[in-house]
Amino acid sequence: MLEEAIFFDTLRQGLWIAVIISVPILTVALLAGVTVGLFQALTSIQEMTLTFVPKLLAIVAVFWVSMNFMSETLVAFFQDHLIPLISGG
Repeated sequence: MLEEAIFFDTLRQGLWIAVIISVPILTVALLAGVTVGLFQALTSIQEMTLTFVPKLLAIVAVFWVSMNFMSETLVAFFQDHLIPLISGG
């Protein structure tokens, strides 16, 4: 019973870490998509590359800025939770 609790707690923490890591990129993708959509609606320009390129550039920029945060969060999760579980500590 205790092993199941540890498993589900680790799974819950891993999913929460995934949510925390993905929030900056998803937020910027949403904002870029809404902005480009409003621009297209106001100007009646329906170019497919206009929706893809700005969103991709915004996502890459935010990924580059938040890469350190993502790496530190994942490393801390592995060192604090997963490696002790694997080693039996």
